[in-house]
Amino acid sequence: MFSRRNPVSFLSIAAAALLAGCASKAPPPAAPAKPVSVVCKAVPANNPLVGVWLSVRKEKGVVGEMRTLFTFKSDGTMDYAEQLKRGRQPPQGLSESGCWNRASQTLLVRTTQSNGVPVDLNDPIYVNRYAIVSQMGKTLVLKGTDGTLTARRMPDGYRLPF
Repeated sequence: MFSRRNPVSFLSIAAAALLAGCASKAPPPAAPAKPVSVVCKAVPANNPLVGVWLSVRKEKGVVGEMRTLFTFKSDGTMDYAEQLKRGRQPPQGLSESGCWNRASQTLLVRTTQSNGVPVDLNDPIYVNRYAIVSQMGKTLVLKGTDGTLTARRMPDGYRLPF
């Protein structure tokens, strides 16, 4: 009475319907992250952090000397340069720019460009906080997640040598 084909066709249709029912709809696309805009805020011209600060140190596990140059401007902008100097080899470096501000004993540095390229402002790696341990005369001591930086004030316009 029933042909052998009917049960197979019926089972195929039932399996397809079951699978279709189990399939979930793709989730709606996530809303794009709200763009962060950064506007640097001017600081008082007499702010003692305004100026050029150089830190030279050796780091454990790194061959050579790490040089870090912060330039804090009274308009709230900053330049940051880091250079690894190893003997006679050409130095390797990083150049960033952005904004800075000071709240009590905390220095906040926000990078907006790295090596001339705009950064993802939502990425927390581009925001650095330093505790200001001390600032006396031409010496600035900062404590960050990577340890302590001791910097000395340099003349305006000073740049890292290449």
